[in-house]
Amino acid sequence: MIQSLKKMWRIPDLRKKILYTFGMLILFRLVGVIPAPGVDAAKVLSNTNASSLPLLELVNMMTGNAFSQMTIMAMGITPYINASIIMQLLTIAIPALERLSKDEEGGREKIAQITRYVTVGLAALQAIGLVAGLGYIKSGWLNYVLVGVSMAGGSALAMWIGERITDKGVGNGISLLIFAGIISNLFNGIVSSFSTAFSTGTASAWLSAISIIVVAIIMTVVVAFVDMGERRIPLQIAKQVKGRRVYGGQSTHMSLKVVSVGVLPLIFAYSFLAFPGTVIQLIGGTSSGAYVWWSTYMNTGSVWYMIISALLIVAFTFFYSSISFDPKQQAEQLIMQGATIPGTRGKNIRQYLQTTVNRLNLFAALFLAILAAVPTLLTAQLQTSVPFAASSILIAVSVSLETIRTVQGEMSIRGIDMDVENIGFM
Repeated sequence: MIQSLKKMWRIPDLRKKILYTFGMLILFRLVGVIPAPGVDAAKVLSNTNASSLPLLELVNMMTGNAFSQMTIMAMGITPYINASIIMQLLTIAIPALERLSKDEEGGREKIAQITRYVTVGLAALQAIGLVAGLGYIKSGWLNYVLVGVSMAGGSALAMWIGERITDKGVGNGISLLIFAGIISNLFNGIVSSFSTAFSTGTASAWLSAISIIVVAIIMTVVVAFVDMGERRIPLQIAKQVKGRRVYGGQSTHMSLKVVSVGVLPLIFAYSFLAFPGTVIQLIGGTSSGAYVWWSTYMNTGSVWYMIISALLIVAFTFFYSSISFDPKQQAEQLIMQGATIPGTRGKNIRQYLQTTVNRLNLFAALFLAILAAVPTLLTAQLQTSVPFAASSILIAVSVSLETIRTVQGEMSIRGIDMDVENIGFM
């Protein structure tokens, strides 16, 4: 591992990219401590309602506690993620956007530009709605404007930082910003657990702190193992004679990731279940009958919550896979390239791909459902808050592996081998 890191550092271009990436991440974290204007700081410090709202726990996790502190980075990069998902769905629903997305000459850049505008608008609306719902905005319409503009500006800055990292740094900038927030939240949670253990000195406190680290390590290893898994479909490319040259006539394979949907089914399921409880608490408060019923039967540790979340994860897994992978289109591309799957021909190729993808989706859905239940069960057993969720572990591991592959590609271009297996478990 040390030798691999030395090889990376000896390459001037790669060293500049790594330093640039770290510099931009530090800038992102430093800007994240600037308080947002128009927010009542006294209420933020005295009120803990934000930490108990289910929908906002996910936002707070991805922003590295910036939301609970009401800084200009309170919305973080989440509006950009929401805008990207909305544009992806609209691209399928609206023919004009679909044609634009397929236009190689400037079409995708226009889609990206529209996504940026949607991001800023969503950030302003979410900031005003959420902060006002929590009662943190000072009286006066000007303070509402200040909150919307400052937090939307923070999201725009986060989006700019992410794009600069992608262009001039190492890895995907947006993913690295989410990674930075998750790691910061996880580090603070672990430090808090051990501080409590040291201060109290009880066996239960030490057991909780050690259990959190052990489970986090086990989940990281399992997620890394599954994330790197792929299903290789053998392909046979037919010979094609063009002039005096013969093309094809070779065997290859098409790789399909075991968990191709990533973390989106988890985020969708969490958001779907957290939305009703958040609305009930913001409108009726904690004393209403609806909130009492919801907190009794649909709290995060209840059996019904885990069953419904598992079903939602399965449903969203198949839904997102259906819009991200088209077996018919893939089969047509294979036929155009003169490739066949041994034992299948013509329309059977599409059916074979569909069957294979359905099996992979079923495994991915069950894996994500089990993974999501682990932090919930751990919280119930230890009677303490766990500073990570299944989505955070999955995002952190996926981003780490993606960044490692990017560095490996940079070094391979320069003819230098890197021991990725050792660095992968740094």
